Amino acid sequence: MTGGPALRTGSRAALLPWVPAVLLVVTAIGYPLTDGTARTAVSWAIVLLGSALSVGHAAVSRGARTGAGVLVTTAATAVVFEAVGLATGVPYGSYTYSDDLGPTLLGVPFLVPLAWLMMAWPSWLLAARLTRDVRAGRRRPARVGVAAAVFAAWDVVLDPQMVQAGFWTWAHPRPSLPGIDTVPLTNLAGWLLAGVVLMTLLDLLVERTAAGPARAGDGAPLLALAWMTLGGALAHAGWLDLPGSAAWGVVLAVPVVVALVVQARRAR
Repeated sequence: MTGGPALRTGSRAALLPWVPAVLLVVTAIGYPLTDGTARTAVSWAIVLLGSALSVGHAAVSRGARTGAGVLVTTAATAVVFEAVGLATGVPYGSYTYSDDLGPTLLGVPFLVPLAWLMMAWPSWLLAARLTRDVRAGRRRPARVGVAAAVFAAWDVVLDPQMVQAGFWTWAHPRPSLPGIDTVPLTNLAGWLLAGVVLMTLLDLLVERTAAGPARAGDGAPLLALAWMTLGGALAHAGWLDLPGSAAWGVVLAVPVVVALVVQARRAR
């Protein structure tokens, strides 16, 4: 039988992203059950696993060039936006990082670009799935717009948690979303802008570097996205005393779930 070993090798490679995905979920479950330095260590572990998942999945599913491109493009965009934000307050608003996030580049802690990596690639993948039935001429702007919205929505849940942990502080946290009084609306606007820029770059990157059709499913990074959003909302409501961000996590997830269900029914 020809191709047997190659197929088995490809199948094993396709399973690799599930390792950091499962470890991320298990680690994230432990976040609300810890505090102090242990919680900081858990936060580091989550981000490291999430960024490894994104780069690894991009490389396994779309090819090594795409994986390397996702790493470089996302990290560079993150450093530029965050460095400008720290220096000028644009586009997020004025904020400062704590020393708990470790070494910095241009004032930006190394952990921050890794957090962008954790968030960006799954957001693009979900948007690609949600917009695959859009007319070809409109698919790219739709995909970029949806990906940017998912990227920003993820931060709506994550940011209050990070502020509570003391990782950064906003100088002027109001006006803010109802129920979230520690993060300004300017942050949401900034994430939408950053998302449009980054998702446009990632979209072009995949188009130019992807080695043919996807060679692995997108389940692992989408599991991470779902757990970090909905599991995060559960942790916020039940353990972290953040009911506002918990409610927003559910509200923002509902349209995505409905869209996926409708899409699945149409495909039958």
